[in-house]
Amino acid sequence: MSLHIRKAQSDELPALLALYEHLHAADEPLPDDAKVRQVWDDIDRDPKLHCLVAERDGVFVASCILAIIPNLTRGARPYGLIENVVTHPCYRRQGVGTALVRHALAVAWERNCYKVMLLTGRKDEKVFQFYEKAGFQRDVKTGFIAYPDTHLVNGLNG
Repeated sequence: MSLHIRKAQSDELPALLALYEHLHAADEPLPDDAKVRQVWDDIDRDPKLHCLVAERDGVFVASCILAIIPNLTRGARPYGLIENVVTHPCYRRQGVGTALVRHALAVAWERNCYKVMLLTGRKDEKVFQFYEKAGFQRDVKTGFIAYPDTHLVNGLNG
């Protein structure tokens, strides 16, 4: 069973959504099909966005999104951001996710990115080791996340 990593095609949205069911234990419900399709079409048409999939025997077993972001520093070289890394539970700990993330990094380097970042909400040491094995360094920078209405939670509502 060979692993094939490539960019997802426009007609493969259902297979991608099925894989995303393994991304979060609980997630917000998707909007109506037309809105989901519009978002997918926007992703698919944007040359700076790369929805990468790993497949075995024609089945999606892992995926991630690589965003290439233009930049006016670092010699005007872009940087990358990897998000929504997911591997189907039946294919974890088999090198599939590592191969996928390394492929995403190769795509970023081909596009002259000076760095690639990712965040994980997981606190499991094995997850950290997974990303290090794929080529990332931890403790280089500190990540912060803001959500809508965070300023209200922090008392900055003025």
